[in-house]
Amino acid sequence: MPKSIRSTQPPLKFLPPHFNPVILQIFRWLLPVVLRFRTRPWLPAGIVQIDAQNVETLVKLYQQFQAGKIRFLIAFRHPEVEDPLCMQYLLAYILPKVARQQGIKLQEPIHSHFLYDRGMTIWAGNWLGWLFSRFGGVPIRRGRRLDRQAIQTARDLFANAEMPIAVAPEGGNNGHSDIVSPLEPGVSQLGFWCAEDLHKAGRSEEVLIVPVGIQYRYVEPPWSKLDGLLSKLEADSGLQAMDEGAIASSEQRYHQRICRLGEYLITEMEEFYRRFYHQDIPKTIDTDESANANEVLIARLHRLMDKALQVTEQYFGIQGQGNFIDRCRRLEEASWNYIYRDDIPDINALPPFKHGLADWVAQEADLRIRHMRIVESFIAVTANSLQEQPTADKYAETALLMFDMLSRIQDTTLPGRPRLGLRKASIIIGEPISATERWKNSQGDRHASRQATSNLTKDLQIALENIINHQSSNSTSESSSSWS
Repeated sequence: MPKSIRSTQPPLKFLPPHFNPVILQIFRWLLPVVLRFRTRPWLPAGIVQIDAQNVETLVKLYQQFQAGKIRFLIAFRHPEVEDPLCMQYLLAYILPKVARQQGIKLQEPIHSHFLYDRGMTIWAGNWLGWLFSRFGGVPIRRGRRLDRQAIQTARDLFANAEMPIAVAPEGGNNGHSDIVSPLEPGVSQLGFWCAEDLHKAGRSEEVLIVPVGIQYRYVEPPWSKLDGLLSKLEADSGLQAMDEGAIASSEQRYHQRICRLGEYLITEMEEFYRRFYHQDIPKTIDTDESANANEVLIARLHRLMDKALQVTEQYFGIQGQGNFIDRCRRLEEASWNYIYRDDIPDINALPPFKHGLADWVAQEADLRIRHMRIVESFIAVTANSLQEQPTADKYAETALLMFDMLSRIQDTTLPGRPRLGLRKASIIIGEPISATERWKNSQGDRHASRQATSNLTKDLQIALENIINHQSSNSTSESSSSWS
């Protein structure tokens, strides 16, 4: 979102894809520079190395696709905003190299269409929508029951385009390389729709879903810069510096500082919602007697997140149903309906009185949705995120989420994230999952069809989690690439 909304906005129009291979090629020449050097303040630290495993699987899939034997969708993890850039590097540099090594000739461009959140152009700028359109991207409004134009466009591309399509099934980035958020069912539904469309057209291609894992690590553990970031967070939140004399090790020091800061922020926010939003938040919380301090802290965090969403849901008149992700998506759509007014043909033609009321509504909606934005940052945080493990990467992820929260509260929704060090990315191509056979077995029964969609989503979730869990620290292989 922009820093703040001061007036009502015209409706968000659909941006149709206009793929331009020349613009794509120019961008690919610049890609290593774009990955390393930060062009926007809200981007994390630069990426200087990308390793990929099992690329041979993706090469064969592209070969079969171009031969007209299969259609496939790349379902990639979405921990960070740079994930699409890393996928671009995979397709532009690593995959062609592996294909040449195997003596396989692929047709150019080796690329994919993709879905992206329509809201990205709101906070990043209209230039991004123009660029994504030339890359073959399809914008979709999250939270709507059915964004018909986007869905129909994606469905047609999946079945008929000259390139496969890529989607992040988590629906948004969660800031955690090692945690897969609950998947949305859209990828599975697209797979079944494609199988149905091919069947109706009398075509025999098999429809596959290809899970792809992405993880990030710092080239050097950023302990010293992490120390500085935590000091800044403590100072900005009003928390006094901790007496570190009694702490046995440096690993314990970082763990205790993060947990102490987290507990302090939760306590302050609990009081904030009690006093100013009249929320009933008891001083204690009911947990299992065997729960440790981390589990109690996470239970308090989730209770606080629930209350923050209730505050926003009450304003927009929405029932709080589903998990945190479902609730956030519905609230985002509700806020857009108050800000980007489809019901006003010409905002500038409104009389001043009605224009003022519309602006008032937009400002209030923008303020209310900030509660949801804070919740959105912590959806993937669990007790395992706070385990006492001397891993600088995990501590850095949690500290940066706290930084985002404090920045949003200070009226900076696009914070300039501190740079803790250069990073490397690891990509693993999983084994494809067939949607065709599942679709055939579920025909003629509405309940079976819904269950098949649910089962495919669960299997994709498991596949992505297994990829992340089995990723070794030594991810460099013959199919890797790096630059300096």
